[in-house]
Order: sequence, then structure tokens, then C-alpha cells
Amino acid sequence: MDVSMTLWVLTILGLCALIAVDFFIGRKPHDVSVKEAGIWTVVWIVLAALFGVGLLVFGDSQASGEFFAGFITEKSLSVDNLFVFILIMAKFSVPTHLQQRVLLFGVLIALVLRAIFIAAGAAVIANFAWVFYIFGAFLIYTAWKLIQEARSDEEDEEFEENRLLKSIEKRFGVADRYHGTKLFIQEHGKKVMTPLLVVMLAIGMTDVLFAMDSIPAIFGLTQDPYIVFTANAFALMGLRQLYFLIGGLLKKLVHLSYGLSVILGFIGVKLVLHALHENGVNVPEISIPVSLAVICGVLVVTTITSLMAAKKQTAAEEDEKKSVGV
Repeated sequence: MDVSMTLWVLTILGLCALIAVDFFIGRKPHDVSVKEAGIWTVVWIVLAALFGVGLLVFGDSQASGEFFAGFITEKSLSVDNLFVFILIMAKFSVPTHLQQRVLLFGVLIALVLRAIFIAAGAAVIANFAWVFYIFGAFLIYTAWKLIQEARSDEEDEEFEENRLLKSIEKRFGVADRYHGTKLFIQEHGKKVMTPLLVVMLAIGMTDVLFAMDSIPAIFGLTQDPYIVFTANAFALMGLRQLYFLIGGLLKKLVHLSYGLSVILGFIGVKLVLHALHENGVNVPEISIPVSLAVICGVLVVTTITSLMAAKKQTAAEEDEKKSVGV
């Protein structure tokens, strides 16, 4: 898809306007209700759908199909991020009324860093076609790791700060408590960070780690930087509301890791086949409609089996309680 600089600028300005509206509406710290989160989740999904339809009308069907495949993939992978976000919120004991502010700025940090990743990835792909082999192998390896983690019986691990975050805390110092929405305060004559800023940085940096597999995954569906960026932007901007909407339901998605592993493995194979095709090897390529069908099908099956398994587990626990009571 041929994208002019004007369209790039208009798209970025449009996204900034949407973010500004989101910030203005939620500027006052408050506990986010399920109703509010649900409404905004639907709003972001509708906006993404309208953008995809716009690509179909003003662009072409391939660009639209690539956007929807990329958006759905990034959205499903971002759900996995929420598990870690919950751990981060718990570790730093973030007050519930401040969590929406943390997620807003954390996601903005992640969006900027992902844009840098996307630009670098596009430049590498444009000059080194063999990188598709690396991306494909990495996704297949990541898929295998997800399966291994899903099959393990380990309990949820606690979030551990990385070295960069620890060095920032050491350099600036951190206050011992939250001070509303303030990011810095004066303490003993020295300017120090508040825990709120530390959590925002933790959310943003953690999301970049997740981008290590999501960015190669979407490049496996499209090599158009514009579609890669917009799909990531729409997936990330609705992540905050999704956190409050399904945060309590995440534990019921017991088969999510299996579904994501299938999707990543599938895209990894697609990348390898594409690389072989580019090198003149006569192999079949997987089309966008097929990719979209596989991704949606896996997510539907995963959700259904997860809910069935969760329901069965709940029934078993209730029967156990009754037997103990007797």
C-alpha cells in the first residue's frame, strides 16, 4: 500500500486526538466500573473496525485484510500482557483509583517504543530478506516455550524489576508512598520519583518485552509499516479498558497460552514459507484470508474450551466443598 507522508501525519494526528479525548474523559482518578470499561472497549474496537473498512474503501482489500489480521493478532497477544500488568499492580500496591492513569501513560510509553521497533524492523526487512527466517524461527521457538509454560504446574511468579528500571530508581530515588497523580516530588530538598512513575515505566518496559514476539508476528502477516503501526496502535489503545473489563476473567482463560502458541507457530511457518518463496523455492504461500480464518478460529476454540474447563473446575471445587462439609 502506497502511503504518502500526508497520510502518515494525518493518521498520527488522529491517533493523538483520540488519546487526548481518552485522557480528558478519564483525567480525574477514579475506580473504573465494568460498564465504563465495557463501553470504551467497544468504542476502540468499533474505531479499529471503521479504520479497517476505510482501508478497504480508499485502499484495497489486501490492505484491509492485513490490518484486521494484524489487529486481531496483536489484540489477542496483548491479552496475555494483562497477566503481567496485574502482577505489576499488585507488587507496587497501586491504589485502584490510580490504575487507569498508570495504564494510560504506560501504554503511551509502550506505543512510542513500539513505533521505534517497527521502524527498525521495517528497515531491516527492506534490506535483508533473510531476516524472515530468523523471525519465523523465533516465533516457532516462542510458540514452543508458551506450550511448555502452559503445561508446567508452577504458580504465578512475582514481577521482578529489570536492571534498567532499578538503575533509574537508584539514580532519581523513589518516594515511600503515592502522592496522587504526581510523578515527582521534593523530599528532603531532593527531587525524587513517586511510585506512580515507577509503575508507569514498568508497564511500558514490560510491554516492549512482549513486543519481541508480537512485532515479528505482525510482520509475518504484512510488511507494510503503516499497517503494522496502526494495528499495534489500535490494539494498545484499547488495552487499558480491556484490563478493567476482563481482569477478573483472565484466570478463566486457561487455554489462552495454547491458543497463542498455535497462532505464533502458524505465523512462524508462514514467515519461513514466504522467505523460501522469495528465494525462488517453489513452495505454497499462506494467503491473508486463510491467516485471518486460522487466527479467528483458534481464538474462538480457545475461548470456548477455556470457559468449559473453568466451568468444570468450578463444579469440581463445589463438589469437593460439599463432600468436606458432609
